[in-house]
Amino acid sequence: MASFTVENYLKAIYQLNRNNEAGVSTNALAEHLGTKAATVTEMLKKLNDQKLVHYKKYQATSLTETGKQIALNIIRKHRMWEVFLVEKLDFKWDEVHDMAEELEHIESNELIDRLEQFLDNPKFDPHGDPIPNKHGEVERRDQILLTELEVGQKGYVTGVKDSSKEFLQYLDTQNIELGHEIEVKEIFEYDKSRVLVVDGIETTFSQQVCKNLYINIRS
Repeated sequence: MASFTVENYLKAIYQLNRNNEAGVSTNALAEHLGTKAATVTEMLKKLNDQKLVHYKKYQATSLTETGKQIALNIIRKHRMWEVFLVEKLDFKWDEVHDMAEELEHIESNELIDRLEQFLDNPKFDPHGDPIPNKHGEVERRDQILLTELEVGQKGYVTGVKDSSKEFLQYLDTQNIELGHEIEVKEIFEYDKSRVLVVDGIETTFSQQVCKNLYINIRS
């Protein structure tokens, strides 16, 4: 059984390395975890000895296959608990991350398997992120950022790039939810803000908001 700290490191490396096959720098990992680079270096040496990461001094770090499977299992539990908290206990989507951070370290795989069945095998969490299955397989959606939509194009909201509490609360004030239809009516050249029709209601969003919303295009 991996310790909480080990699990958090492996999950962080996986999340930071999703779009960077070259690996994760020590400084990037330290910033993500809110700790010192020297502390990260010592932990990476230990994880390398345990054959959970590939680590060499002054080089980027990546997960071994074993480390990757542990990370995916932690992410699976985290996102499954988020679904449970939102769908069954009526928490809001901006309230569940910290609670899921604690629940993800529960060791019992049987509990998670039963939780998955109880929730009717969800594929995505409340923020639109895919839930890995028990084999570590991850289903990907065909989605782009809202900034990539042109005038006249329509789509529906499938997820958020920024899952911070502040951004999710802002979306709530704008009545933006997963599944809502969005059409781009106008793009302002000055600041790239957009006039949108969201479920039939016209509104204007800044470029900062648009670059943090994932959209699936509807033909």
